[in-house]
Amino acid sequence: MAYRRTRLLLAAALSAVALATTACSGGAGDDTNIALRMTVWTTDKNQLALFDSIAAEYRKAHPEVASVKFDVVPGDTSAYSAALTTQMSGGNPPDLAWILERDAPDFVQSGALTNLKPTLDATAGYNAGELVPSATRLWTKDDSLFAYPFSTSPFGMFYNKNLLTQAGVTETPDQLLASGKWTWDAAKQIATQVAARDTGKAGLVVREFEYKQWVLLASVWRGFGADAWGPDGKTCGFASPEMTSAMTFLHQAIFTDKALPGPGTTADFFAGESGLTIAQISRAGLLKAKPFDWGIVPLPAGPKANAQVIGQAGIGVPVKGKHAKAAADFLAFFTNPANSAKLGQYFPPARDSLINAATLAKANPLFSQEQLQNVVVNGIKTGAVLPSHTGSARIASLVQSALDPMWKPDANVPAALAGVCQAIDPVLSR
Repeated sequence: MAYRRTRLLLAAALSAVALATTACSGGAGDDTNIALRMTVWTTDKNQLALFDSIAAEYRKAHPEVASVKFDVVPGDTSAYSAALTTQMSGGNPPDLAWILERDAPDFVQSGALTNLKPTLDATAGYNAGELVPSATRLWTKDDSLFAYPFSTSPFGMFYNKNLLTQAGVTETPDQLLASGKWTWDAAKQIATQVAARDTGKAGLVVREFEYKQWVLLASVWRGFGADAWGPDGKTCGFASPEMTSAMTFLHQAIFTDKALPGPGTTADFFAGESGLTIAQISRAGLLKAKPFDWGIVPLPAGPKANAQVIGQAGIGVPVKGKHAKAAADFLAFFTNPANSAKLGQYFPPARDSLINAATLAKANPLFSQEQLQNVVVNGIKTGAVLPSHTGSARIASLVQSALDPMWKPDANVPAALAGVCQAIDPVLSR
């Protein structure tokens, strides 16, 4: 499958980068007429316009920088990562790169990125000391910082108030949250009720999961006390009792209760096609036109934990880039306190001074302060980032393949999960 091929390409390309990298950063030509290029995953025109405005402000004070181009690389996360690492291992490396959290260990460990700490520490007014350690952890090795976590975005549960009312739902997720009854069982009940109306609307959608991006199911697992592997990264967690409970819950929700659309069926919450969706809060921009009344709450509590999950993206400077010094300097400007506040309307910041509802509300008019406190502030402070691991491309491919038998009505869930561990144990133990 294309997904598996692109994930395998990530590992191969990073290996090539590591072999080609020297201990010295790039930087040849950091003098005049510098053209910087940053690969980005977003295609959102408003986000790109903000990027351009920050770059234009930077260039006013830096005439040696002739241009800053934000190079959009479309596609899903695996395709983006493969395209990025192909550029880095080939003859066309970007000067700055948007890197997804699941690939962080590979990029950090490979030696493909420049240590940003000296530049950030030396930049006047940057205040690197206020960067939240939990946000920078993935991007840190020893005392070096290899990417800035410019987006630390919790997952939340969006809900369509109109569809819930039409389905006869008597207590909204907000009301359930206020009464301490916002659980995965309650969410499943609401989703089942919406889907049962036979109007073509889905109940609950895990955005972008599509029975491929299995890592997004961490938004469910962790409430059951489960995770893909242990803290040391060497022990498979898929065959644990907690994971078996979580995946049995999901299997029943999909195939028995019809609360989630089955394989091969898609539904876009933001187009009004489902009652609930699990998505990062940055997706709220899709609701600016107010297509329906909506709300957002934290992820539901599970039987073992009230666990929140964070997606994260970092910006790194490839050592093979032509202008690594200038790129690091622009990155320091792009992520300084003032610009982090501007970016905060789309990308929750990693700065302690900005992680409060009152400050975030200034840049996020779509949300109430209560929503920002419950979902964003509490999510960042208490949540954990999506699973990541060295060799992520190989592991992702193996897990997806081993989970395929589970996405059938008559699946043996424990057997499928045992198969996942059998597949990835040799890779985890390396």
